Amino acid sequence: MTTSPIRVALVDDQQLVRAGFRMVIDSQPDLEVVLEAGDGVQALRLLADRAADVVLMDVRMPRLDGLAATARLTVAAGDGGPRVIVLTTFDLDEYVLEAIRSGASGFLLKDTPPEEMLAAIRTVHAGDAVIAPSSTRRLLEHLVTALPADRAPDGPAQQALAALTGREREVLVLMARGRSNTEIGADLFVAEATVKTHVGRILAKLGARDRVQAVVTAYEAGLVRPGDPE
Repeated sequence: MTTSPIRVALVDDQQLVRAGFRMVIDSQPDLEVVLEAGDGVQALRLLADRAADVVLMDVRMPRLDGLAATARLTVAAGDGGPRVIVLTTFDLDEYVLEAIRSGASGFLLKDTPPEEMLAAIRTVHAGDAVIAPSSTRRLLEHLVTALPADRAPDGPAQQALAALTGREREVLVLMARGRSNTEIGADLFVAEATVKTHVGRILAKLGARDRVQAVVTAYEAGLVRPGDPE
């Protein structure tokens, strides 16, 4: 049975960047670039008429930036819409956090190696938003410094975590450390299917669209802190 390629949309105001991404993505038999846009306004207009599975979204663009475009896209499309991967650099910490809150399924550094970008597209399309665990954790630990140091003990993130069972908290910590479902199962000596059930319940209780949003909540609540042992 032939499987349709994953449809990718490229949104970046630099044509050369888009050309490079397209060349790498279109070289893969299971991936296909279906549209390109130079800003958020154009992206939303094109995506209204052309379906995409995954959107690579730059942050800094004219007319409508990637954050606003991501928020509008995810709100309008709901759970059935495309997954958004935000392209960023370390000097955009607070914007990354805002992008995740806006509905992005994750992020990549602009200088990410091609193979890591390809893996991220496939990972997000599969519904598992742990993108390049080392980069994800490094970025999360970097941006967590932007969070208030005197977070209220009864803040929204803490209240959300209060609904989790002890086992679900363990699973969330391992998710934050970049573990896959298979690895979490091995760490906790449970079946992968059981881990998937725990992850689903965690997302539902936290009101998170995917794993990355859940992990951000764990950092915001202080359940996971920069420098915690692996």
